[in-house]
Amino acid sequence: MRPGKMCGMAVVVALAATACGGAADGGTGTDAAGRGAGGFPVKAADCKGAETTFTAAPRKIVTSNASALEMLLRLGAGDRVIGTGFPPGKGTLPGKLDAQARKVPVLGKAVIAKEKLLGSGADLYVDTFSSMQNMGGSGSAPTEDEFRAAGIKHVYLASTACASMAKEPQRDLSGVEGDITRLGAVTGTAGRARELVAGMRAKVAAVHKAVGDIPEAKRPGYFFFDFDAGTKQPMAVCGKQVANAVIHQAGARNVFAGCDGDFKPVSWEDVVAKDPDWIQLGVRNRGDAAATAKAYDQAEAFLKSFPATKGLRAVKDGKFLRIGSERTTIAGVGNAEAVEQIAHTIHPAEFRAGR
Repeated sequence: MRPGKMCGMAVVVALAATACGGAADGGTGTDAAGRGAGGFPVKAADCKGAETTFTAAPRKIVTSNASALEMLLRLGAGDRVIGTGFPPGKGTLPGKLDAQARKVPVLGKAVIAKEKLLGSGADLYVDTFSSMQNMGGSGSAPTEDEFRAAGIKHVYLASTACASMAKEPQRDLSGVEGDITRLGAVTGTAGRARELVAGMRAKVAAVHKAVGDIPEAKRPGYFFFDFDAGTKQPMAVCGKQVANAVIHQAGARNVFAGCDGDFKPVSWEDVVAKDPDWIQLGVRNRGDAAATAKAYDQAEAFLKSFPATKGLRAVKDGKFLRIGSERTTIAGVGNAEAVEQIAHTIHPAEFRAGR
């Protein structure tokens, strides 16, 4: 499937003024630095279609987690972020982005407490989740009336917050592109958003040229093993999760693409029945290269020693991929890089042949 085919989902649940898949600048008319060109008002819709109107770019932004924070940093709006929840681990982001991320105040190591969020002084909250309670938050999430009373406009990353409500699975990165485009429009950095989206599309297009015509039935089965979610019961990434798009665009077949929603607990018997050709060791960055490498080693060692999995084809053949969970399951520019890495690993011949 070519990039942009998930456009319907993005339009229905996420967009108002911005173009599907990030092809346009959202009508803002801003330059790459987001200065002086105007273009407001800009409208952005939530998962149910309710619109929020921006008459000017926000000055104080709080992000729900590392995904939204990274997007704003890459857009050049990081100096306006006054706090975040679920902060990125040290070293998760490359170079200067990591240094910038370290300077952002952490309002919550997980979900930001309701009172702290409402009292943050923000004029925009970028939300990656459809429900704080589903992300382990304590107490109730702020209502839209409470957000308005605090002077905080509330927008979502549709590719994650609205994913479980979508009618169709995510099979390309247009939802992520739409999020980047929309944030660019809202923050007055539309030019930079176009650059980021163009870079993602170039990477995915090169992969698509090599492996995009492989029929679904002939694609290798692929299991994302979320080691950090625990080993007692595996957590599958389903068709509506961003990871499904990453896996599909890389020329693989997510063995749990058929489960409804974005994530779903499954049994080890289910994994054995799928008998995947490749297994990604989903490990979050530990903030230290040695610690992260150790976690990958532990994930692989578990699969090799656990009675239910040691006989799997991928385990016996040592077909493991060590790609961070963040670039696979969290929306961002890194999704395109994960597509490249997966594709080059599982389809080396296609790239050597220059297809």
